[in-house]
Amino acid sequence: MDEKNQYTFENPEYKNTYRHTTSHILAQAMKRLYPEVKLAIGPAIENGFYYDFDAPFAITPEILEKLEAEMRRICKEKIKLERFELPREEAIKFMEERDEPYKVELIQDLPEDAVISFYKQGDFTDLCAGPHLDSTGRVKGNAIKLTACNGSYWRGDASRKALQRVYGTCFMKKEELDQYLQRIEEAKKRDHRKIGKELGLFMLTDEGPGFPFFLPKGMVLRNTLIDYWREIHKKYGYVEVSTPMILNRQLWERSGHWDHYKNNMYTTRIDDEDFAIKPMNCPGGMLVYASEPHSYRDLPLRCGELGLVHRHELSGALHGLFRVRCFTQDDAHIFMTREQMKDEIKNVVRLFDEVYSTFGLNYEIELSTMPEDHIGTEAEWEENQNILKDAITDMGKSYVINEGDGAFYGPKLDFHIEDCLGRTWQCGTIQLDSQLPERFQLEYTGADGEKHRPIMIHRVVFGSIERFIGVITEHFAGAFPVWLSPVQARVMPITDRASDYAKQLAERLDQEGVRVDTDLRNEKIGYKIREAQMQKLPYMLVVGDKEAESGTVSVRTRGGVDLGAMPVDEFIAKIKEEIKTRAK
Repeated sequence: MDEKNQYTFENPEYKNTYRHTTSHILAQAMKRLYPEVKLAIGPAIENGFYYDFDAPFAITPEILEKLEAEMRRICKEKIKLERFELPREEAIKFMEERDEPYKVELIQDLPEDAVISFYKQGDFTDLCAGPHLDSTGRVKGNAIKLTACNGSYWRGDASRKALQRVYGTCFMKKEELDQYLQRIEEAKKRDHRKIGKELGLFMLTDEGPGFPFFLPKGMVLRNTLIDYWREIHKKYGYVEVSTPMILNRQLWERSGHWDHYKNNMYTTRIDDEDFAIKPMNCPGGMLVYASEPHSYRDLPLRCGELGLVHRHELSGALHGLFRVRCFTQDDAHIFMTREQMKDEIKNVVRLFDEVYSTFGLNYEIELSTMPEDHIGTEAEWEENQNILKDAITDMGKSYVINEGDGAFYGPKLDFHIEDCLGRTWQCGTIQLDSQLPERFQLEYTGADGEKHRPIMIHRVVFGSIERFIGVITEHFAGAFPVWLSPVQARVMPITDRASDYAKQLAERLDQEGVRVDTDLRNEKIGYKIREAQMQKLPYMLVVGDKEAESGTVSVRTRGGVDLGAMPVDEFIAKIKEEIKTRAK
């Protein structure tokens, strides 16, 4: 770390310490204003911090304002933070005297030989391992914002006490806070759940929590993505397969999922035998490969699959299309010789480059290494990790290490795409696997006439169709590029006299492969245009007597630009070119 950035948010450790200290300032403010409130926990999190409280009243927006003001006062007081330790029994007594039952429970659950540390800041002391800043004055009071209060449970257990979780964020400068809050407001406007409902793309119901319904326009968007997926995979030499949704327990035991992933799987019994609904496509892909003999001349074999998978997610983790229980994974399994590994990784990355650039998305790469719960030897893991590193480095790309977060069967490269608000989403992944081919005894005949074990790549580019739709909905704020838009143009007559011409124009556009609809209602044209703009339609085609007589169309864009009148053929050529080139 550059020394000048050591005490800035460029240093993740300092940012975490700064925000953790701010959570303690929140707790101190709460105890000053409302001494009867009991303290639970208050960590730093990705975009700020939170603190869980057991309060005998609802924490309202008005209370959040009072807490914010008190936090600013505490910062101005420049209170020194002092760390001290106590033996276990003294620590328990210390918290009991302060009537903090949650802290007492935390201490009781610590190992007998644990170091029990506290941080004192003036009239306030909290149980904490730290670290913290040395003074509350280090935190900029005018760059603190309490953002929300939601319900939570003590230790995340729904059978335990219900608490109230106050969320906040903080920065080192007020300008940075203002910029962050502006991004948050923009993100709210772009929320894919809100836009999905407004544009009639998909719906989520209480009857199927985590199981999204796609509506007609959403299906157009979905199928357009799938058509593109098939086109790009054909270009890169993939074949497409489909494997069953339900397979028996023996298969999942053989793959290792029954032991390593069972808590996330839905199971059932058929004819007195255990079966599981697939949480991933990989074991079925093994059976496809094993269904016929292979020679080294057949490799690499690239098998793509748009497989519907189901995973049990906790209800509290469900979030629109971002976290669901049922989704279509755009999988591919590549079987290859060890000598082909590096070239195949590069080939996948080139595919990723082409796909993400089509949507105007940049990305960062993360290499996840061997987890504690893994299969295979450390030597195999080390070799495969080095191959991933070398392939990426050869392509001139950089990566960061995510220690211990690989899949249980192999290391992986995760591709975190960045949207227009600077948010990152993990979508693409490339996972190297020499374990499943071993477990399924997969073979190919080499040039030497002997049997050999293939190496395998698991990879997705969208991640899942559903989640990627959520990402691009927010990225484009529902104003999809023309090629993706469920409706690409709307024809709107100014008067009833022009309705026949409008219908003829719509029919012509449809024949040319343009997705088009009409608005023939007896409404003012300004109203129709505004409504079409609200629906994020790329083009509004206004026609009246003049256009009908001249065979032209008056073209407006959803951005409010009036392109004026143009011959119908000219407009058709224009929009078809945008569709063909997938213009952003």
